[in-house]
This record gives sequence, C-alpha cells and structure tokens, in this order.
Amino acid sequence: MSQENSLILFIGKIQNKSFQRTTLCFNDDFFLSVKEQNHHKTPSLTELREILWTNRKLVGSVNEVWPKLYIGDESVARDKTRLSSLGVTHVLNAAAGQHRINTGQTFYTDIEVVYHGVEAADHPEFNLQPFFNSAAQFIDSALKENGKVLVHCAMGVSRSGALVLAYLMIHQGLTLAEAIVAVRLCRDIGPNSGFLEQLRKLELSLHTQSRQTAEDSSQCCGTRSWSWS
Repeated sequence: MSQENSLILFIGKIQNKSFQRTTLCFNDDFFLSVKEQNHHKTPSLTELREILWTNRKLVGSVNEVWPKLYIGDESVARDKTRLSSLGVTHVLNAAAGQHRINTGQTFYTDIEVVYHGVEAADHPEFNLQPFFNSAAQFIDSALKENGKVLVHCAMGVSRSGALVLAYLMIHQGLTLAEAIVAVRLCRDIGPNSGFLEQLRKLELSLHTQSRQTAEDSSQCCGTRSWSWS
C-alpha cells in the first residue's frame, strides 16, 4: 500500500473516533484539498504523534511540501547554488541566532533572497506560538507575490515543520491533522511535543474565531432591515 493511501486510512480511523470527518482528495501532484463535513474536535497529542510517526521514511535535504513552499535543513539553506536552481526567493530561518544558524539577510544579498529569521530553540519548553502569525504572514505574502519559500531549521523536521503547519492552518484553512498529512505526503516532519501542543492551541483558537465570525454573520443577516425604494 502506498504511503498516501495508508495515511488516508490511518487518519480516517482517528477522525471517526475523535474529530471531524474529512474527505481527502489528491491531484496529480498529491497536494491536499479538503472538504469539511461534520463538527470539529482537535485530536489529542497522542493521536497527533501517531499521525506523525506512521510509516516514516528518511528525509532528504529539501522537499516541496505545498506548491512553491519547501522545507529543508541547514545544508540547503547555506547552498546558494541549490537555492537559485530551485528558484527560491524567500527564506524563513526557524533556527536563527548567533549560536544557531547565523545567516541573516546579508548572507543572501548576492542572490536577492528575502530573509526572515525566527530565533527558536528546539525543545518542548520553548514558546514558538508568538511567531506563528508573523511566520505565516511572511510565507503567505511571498507566495502571493508568486515567490518560492524555503522554511528551514537545522534538520528540517521540528521547528520548520511547526511553522509550515501553522501557515497551512492560518492561511489555507486546514486543521492540524490535515496539515500534517499534507506535509507528510512529501516530507516526514516531527515537531516536538511542546510545539504540537502549541499548534493544538492554535487550532482551538482558529476554530473559536471561525465559529464566532459565523455566528456574528448569522446574527447580522438575521437582524438587518432592508429598505427598498
């Protein structure tokens, strides 16, 4: 059985017992489109780990995980020739800082790449949540400009994976589980348990906002009076 099919079957088992049912569809490039059907319930940390660790495989230095959005490791982030060949226009460094991957905007000046750094440590106690929106906005703006974005950390597994998941949730409307499956079709990621819990909180917050917006819209439409002349 292919990885795509086994992931679909596996997430279906979790969805049937714990959260909304979802129809997963794949186009020719195996990118994910989603059709939500029932009520929403965020999966537990244990269930998310199961999705992440089912049928894992070795990862390469870089993979396209969403159209024009790449996750990679430090080696590809420092390889300007490789970045140019991929057509990368924007780099999001999720392991920025003097004692981590200290590249910065000046490192990419000669290849005209736009840089954004997040000084994150890869341990469960680190609070990555304050960076979700700014990182997601950086990715979204670049893609809307028809750019190509590399999101990287040291290994291209935990920090970079978490920020890409946040982008897919905030700007593409995917649930956390759906975002994990979408990325894992192209690259195995593994945000640490602390990041996963923060992403769960993000999903709950986004769902609450969406529900409140829908309720406000419903109330507005229900109480509005129209004057025809």
